[in-house]
Amino acid sequence: MKKILFLFPLIFSAVLVRAQNYDAIKTMLTLGQYQKAKEDLDKNMGNAKFTGKADAYMLKAAIYAALSMDNANKNTAAGLQLAGDADAALKKYREMDPSGKLLDDAVYQDAPINLYSFYSSGGYNDYFAKKWEDGYSKLKKAVEYSDWLISKQIITAPIDTTVLILAGVTAENSKHKEDGAKYYARLADAKIPGDEFESVYRFLVSYYFGKKDMANFDKYKDLGQSLYPKSEYFTYDKVDFAVGLVDGFDEKLKAVEELLAVDPNNYKANQVLGEIIYDTLDSNKEGAVLPANAAELETKMVNAFKKAASLKPESEFPYLFMGDHFISKAVKLNEARSAHAADMKTRTKPGQPNSKEDISKREALDKQYGEALEAAREPYEKASEIFAARQNMQLRDKQQYKKACNYLAEIFAFKKAQAKGKPADQAKYAAEEKKWNDRYNSIK
Repeated sequence: MKKILFLFPLIFSAVLVRAQNYDAIKTMLTLGQYQKAKEDLDKNMGNAKFTGKADAYMLKAAIYAALSMDNANKNTAAGLQLAGDADAALKKYREMDPSGKLLDDAVYQDAPINLYSFYSSGGYNDYFAKKWEDGYSKLKKAVEYSDWLISKQIITAPIDTTVLILAGVTAENSKHKEDGAKYYARLADAKIPGDEFESVYRFLVSYYFGKKDMANFDKYKDLGQSLYPKSEYFTYDKVDFAVGLVDGFDEKLKAVEELLAVDPNNYKANQVLGEIIYDTLDSNKEGAVLPANAAELETKMVNAFKKAASLKPESEFPYLFMGDHFISKAVKLNEARSAHAADMKTRTKPGQPNSKEDISKREALDKQYGEALEAAREPYEKASEIFAARQNMQLRDKQQYKKACNYLAEIFAFKKAQAKGKPADQAKYAAEEKKWNDRYNSIK
């Protein structure tokens, strides 16, 4: 019994010493003697009994956070280390005391406030210096402390727009796009207005389209359009983004085909798919070479234009593109025909017959030329029907209409020439040739 009575004063004394240490260090903290408080704290942090209580980590967080904001440490590596240690200590405190009751103490409340100030000001400086990774590492911490300060109503604003936009920008530029989207989404969901925030909504529209999250794509596009009605960006649709966000023929083709896999009856997507292929097969670029799979692409293009035409029967564009493509093809074949004829003439003496090989090649080119013209015929006829039914045609419409009629007259002239020995067919094609020539002349 005597031993127990003897031990009790020792235990009480140890507890009292620790309590006195906490209080003494807190007093120095209250008086702003941060360096002296740190020295005493550091001496005690090696004592397991001292660190066994959550108060030790709350003290460390408060002292180190205060020192990080000292003019001698702010914006230095030493200050960053102090802030990092304070942040870790505060995290440890919350683990040991989930109630967080010490944070209701005005002395300790300065810890998250100082950390918020350190990380937000440091991140702001990095943002202007375009140190994106450094800025992001600080500003994501600033957001965490901002959220806590708002929850405690220490910051009275419902949302800290400054740190969120800076965190979003630095996250975006340091390739942490998913985190950037989270910060931007908080601003957009709060419908924050202002010209300086339009880029937030733009980013989200583009980001979610890239993620193929069409629900959020539509959501933020609609939000952007409501807040920035004069901005053309928010009038762009899925097809515009599919084509605009990638470079190169293969990438654009893939993007539109992926969109069509989800929405096969999208008129614009079908039309654009056809136009992308048209621009490759009928390129005006110097030195352009047909791709190896040109025949496959041509089939895909024609199918896309036919689908577009079925979805929007009043539109002449799918038909004009098809007609123009096959006329372009016919022109190239006609050049080959002319070149072959000239070549035969130079190689064949007057009065001698052409070789079987030359005749066979000539007939093959004639056949291909006729097939290309025939492929252009129906699209041009369809386009002409649309123009003929249209009231008050614009100048462009009249020009396209005349072009279609002119080519149709030429197509039937060729068919008439090829129908030698077939009077009925020649008369029929002659009548068609005259009809389209008359139609051409009637368009004023």
